[in-house]
Amino acid sequence: MVEVFKTNVKYPDYAVRIMEQFSREFPDYESNFDLEDCDKGLRVECRRGIIDCENLISLLENSGFKAEKLEDKFVIDIEP
Repeated sequence: MVEVFKTNVKYPDYAVRIMEQFSREFPDYESNFDLEDCDKGLRVECRRGIIDCENLISLLENSGFKAEKLEDKFVIDIEP
């Protein structure tokens, strides 16, 4: 399972600290940030089970950051 979050994390040092904390709190998750993206995206993958979005967002908020889960959007291009 993969989830993507919009965050307000701006600096690589903060991203590294957050990912280290995720590794301790959520050992089954792999995460990375795309700080160049307009959403400062956080991508989280869990190969076993589901991602606990509420706890993940709470962890970020307790560290002074904001995060919101981005919903999947599917675009279907149908040519006439």
